[in-house]
Amino acid sequence: MGDRAAFSRLITATKGDLHRFVTRYVGDPDEALDLTQETYAAAWLSIRRYDPERPFVAWLRTIALNKCRDWSRRRRVRRMVRGVMGLDAPEAMTVGDPMPGAEDRVDDRRRVQRLNRALNELPDGQRAPLLLAVLEGRSHAEVGQILGLSSKAVELRIARARKALLDRLGPSG
Repeated sequence: MGDRAAFSRLITATKGDLHRFVTRYVGDPDEALDLTQETYAAAWLSIRRYDPERPFVAWLRTIALNKCRDWSRRRRVRRMVRGVMGLDAPEAMTVGDPMPGAEDRVDDRRRVQRLNRALNELPDGQRAPLLLAVLEGRSHAEVGQILGLSSKAVELRIARARKALLDRLGPSG
C-alpha cells in the first residue's frame, strides 16, 4: 500500500464514474470536480486504513459520499447566513449556487434542472441509494455495502425516493 503508481492507476480507472456520481449528487460539474479531487486526496491520506477485503470502489464511493454530504451542509449554512443577513433577494441567493437557466433554454435542459433540484431536495438517506442504484446501475447489495445498509433497507429508501420525486415532479416530470 502507499504505492503512488498503483494509486494513479486506480484513479485513472475510477475517475470518470466517480466524477459522474459526484456531479449527480451536487448538481454542479465544477463543484463536483473539486469534490472528486478532495475524495482522491482523502483516499490517499487514509489508504492505510483501506481494507483490501472490501472493494476499492465501494470504499472510494463512501469517501466521496461523505465529501458530498459535507459540501451540502456547508451550502445550507451559507444559505442560512445569507438569509439571516438580509441577503435573501433572488440575486443574492444565486451567489455560489447553481440555479435554473434562462427561459430560452431548451425543454430538456429545464427538465434536467428540475430533476437535479428535486434530487437535491431529497433527504441524503434517499438520494444516495437512488443515485448509486438507479443512475449508476449498482445492485442493492452493492449499494448496501457502500452505505452500510441491508439490501432491503436500500430497496425501501429507493422506493421512498422515487415516490418523493414523483410527488415533486408530477407524473410527466
